[in-house]
Amino acid sequence: MTTTFATKTYKNFINNEWIDASSDKTITSISPADREPVGYVQSSTEDDLNKAVEAAHNVKKEWRRLGQSARGQILFKAANILEENLNEIAETMTREMGKTLPEAKGETARGIAILRYYAGEGMRKEGDVIPSSDKDALMLTKRTPLGVVGVITPWNFPVAIPIWKMAPALVYGNTIVWKPATEGAVTAAKVMECLAKAGFPAGVVNFITGSGSVIGQGLIDHPLLNAITFTGSENVGQGVAKSASARGIKYQLEMGGKNPVIVTKDANIDQAVEAVISGGFRSSGQKCTASSRVVVESAVYEEFKQKLVEEAGKITVGNGLEEGIWMGPCASESQFNTVTEYIEKGKQEGAKLAHGGEVLTGGVYDKGFFVTPAIFEDVTADMAIAQEEIFGPVIALIKAADLEEAIDVANNTKYGLSASIFTSNINSILEFIDEIEVGLVRINAESAGVELQAPFGGMKASSSGSREQGEAAKEFFTAIKTVFIKGS
Repeated sequence: MTTTFATKTYKNFINNEWIDASSDKTITSISPADREPVGYVQSSTEDDLNKAVEAAHNVKKEWRRLGQSARGQILFKAANILEENLNEIAETMTREMGKTLPEAKGETARGIAILRYYAGEGMRKEGDVIPSSDKDALMLTKRTPLGVVGVITPWNFPVAIPIWKMAPALVYGNTIVWKPATEGAVTAAKVMECLAKAGFPAGVVNFITGSGSVIGQGLIDHPLLNAITFTGSENVGQGVAKSASARGIKYQLEMGGKNPVIVTKDANIDQAVEAVISGGFRSSGQKCTASSRVVVESAVYEEFKQKLVEEAGKITVGNGLEEGIWMGPCASESQFNTVTEYIEKGKQEGAKLAHGGEVLTGGVYDKGFFVTPAIFEDVTADMAIAQEEIFGPVIALIKAADLEEAIDVANNTKYGLSASIFTSNINSILEFIDEIEVGLVRINAESAGVELQAPFGGMKASSSGSREQGEAAKEFFTAIKTVFIKGS
């Protein structure tokens, strides 16, 4: 059962005040299931952004001095408030970007768990004692925050991704300015409402919405910014890197993937099929770790393909708020157009649709952005659908003679985020772990998914090299001071 949903206008949160943008303009967030308005967010200006960054800059010393333990206690409170509002946030997410309600609830629960994990970091060590060659001296390291961190987040995980960036940034003593993607900005505003009640000092957490060209780029280029963490497209990420490098500030980029799954001749085929269906089509394939290429040894190719097509035929597509729906719509008209264009491109390149790839029309589908999950066969490694990130429910099947060829095909892409293999052979597992060029390696499990206490990030064009989540987040959000103490 869903809650009563009220469409309203959400303001920016700057210096602990909810304020309208100086433009007096708003942006409408549209449901991808029926094109009805979900809510309205501010169309902010450069002046609004300056206020947000200045607020964060002015309080950074006070927030640093508060101490890690006290900062962690505020995160604990934020987690409890978010938990109290889980159902409302999850329903908003489903309405706004389309993923099913169970998925949205799972994502929100993950956000709560991340807050609690990093709240616990408030009681963990900040540095190490190191032996000195001087017997009369003490030498140690101390972690220090970076200052003002810009947080730019995508629409596909509007709760989990912002929290896994903001929670470590905050507990390690940074202040933040958060700019969410417009397609998920109403959900983000709901999260910000929870954070606003947690007791952060004025200016520590600032929330501002608006266009990427004005607010996103303005934040990236802002002279008072000390670091930026970004998840989004490769093109925008390259711009972030260029601007941050020119000013000598720290930057963290996660920019997508073209994630392979290898199915060997000794794999448990049923297990592999189940995982590929989930990894490729959950959230309508709109995950950076989604399974988009499946490289299958020729000895089991036909069996795997037939079972995969059979299972894909059982997927129910519709409004994610309804019972029994397995896959929702594409998150926006733009994303829908991208997916359908790639499906046509795949056909033009000579690949064959083994299943799906159809635009759903009629009745409840007429106003939404619905497409059936697509499975292509006869795909070669050089085709666009095997090389370019589609970010939709499209899987490309590629045949390989053996494991060595399968790994070569899997590595034949500029991306390197995640990959998985299905096999019962320990030698194949060890070879895969060593040879696959990705940051997240999964064995007999879908390519999508990583636990919050483990480092997350990619190689090659997928990442700037740093890692998010777990203890690894400390490496980005802090700097190390080496301290040498000797008595007078």
